[in-house]
Amino acid sequence: MSHFTKTIRGVAVAALTLVASSAFAQQELKIMAPAGPGGGWDSAARSIQQVLTQTGLAKSVQVTNVTGAGGMVGLAQFVNQAKGDPSQLMVNGITMVGAILTNKSPVTLDQVTPIARLTGDPLVIVVPANSPIKSVKELADAVKADPAKVTWAGGSAGGADHILAALFAKAAGSDPSKVNYIAFSGGGEALAAMLGGRVTAGVSGYGEFESQIKAGKLRALAISSGKRLANADVPTLKEQGMDVEVVNWRAIMAGPDITADQKKALTDTMDKLVKSKEWAEILKQRGWEDFYLAGEPFGAFLKEEQVRVGDVLRSVGLVKS
Repeated sequence: MSHFTKTIRGVAVAALTLVASSAFAQQELKIMAPAGPGGGWDSAARSIQQVLTQTGLAKSVQVTNVTGAGGMVGLAQFVNQAKGDPSQLMVNGITMVGAILTNKSPVTLDQVTPIARLTGDPLVIVVPANSPIKSVKELADAVKADPAKVTWAGGSAGGADHILAALFAKAAGSDPSKVNYIAFSGGGEALAAMLGGRVTAGVSGYGEFESQIKAGKLRALAISSGKRLANADVPTLKEQGMDVEVVNWRAIMAGPDITADQKKALTDTMDKLVKSKEWAEILKQRGWEDFYLAGEPFGAFLKEEQVRVGDVLRSVGLVKS
């Protein structure tokens, strides 16, 4: 091969690399948050929007909110509108896995294209500061003695908070179907119930309760992740003898029927996003864990998670076999 041919090939490879690195640099992307403004999915969508534009990975990014049925309204709309279109993306997470089952949705995650799991929001179990329950063991003993007497406050039925309450009851040696779980539409309402002493325990993302924990109004008993948080001196459930781990993960999906090349370009873009200093700053600000998993491993995780969540929701009677 002549030096000239090598040079031409080198230029061609460099040009292809450049195109791959800026596949969406001239592209206008749309991200759907299948929930209202201000919640976890909306925050994730707007954080991705911010970093994609700051880093020049996309020319512009528009976020739309579609509310209803734990994301089911948004999912159905996304499947219909985003078919074959790599410029349309949707944020989702563990709550949607549960909502598909509890709503008996005809539309499922098998109809969209998994791109990457991005963040993990460890959950915290709290009790009011004046509660007689001082430890995970005491809460477990109360749940085992009479699960109906222990009231749990958390987010939507079948979501990550509910899943954690059910797994906690099971690990305590109690019947998960007897868990007395009260679903609140927002963290603020659950917090009011906690502070008012109307419930025994509460579950939410650590960030939701952080200020009340630090102010001494709530007592944090345990974190649900595999390891302790860097910014909080709260032991994990596993440290305290409860073999339970639940992370409220959030992910980005593409529409049905995009090509393998389009999927790779989107995965590469997300890979660059999570490696950026701007994304690291977002994680730090919001107290999210880096939970990045892309490509085939994410697809495999998603299948496993659907089985696990289905088993839990059947155990609490939200899903019939």
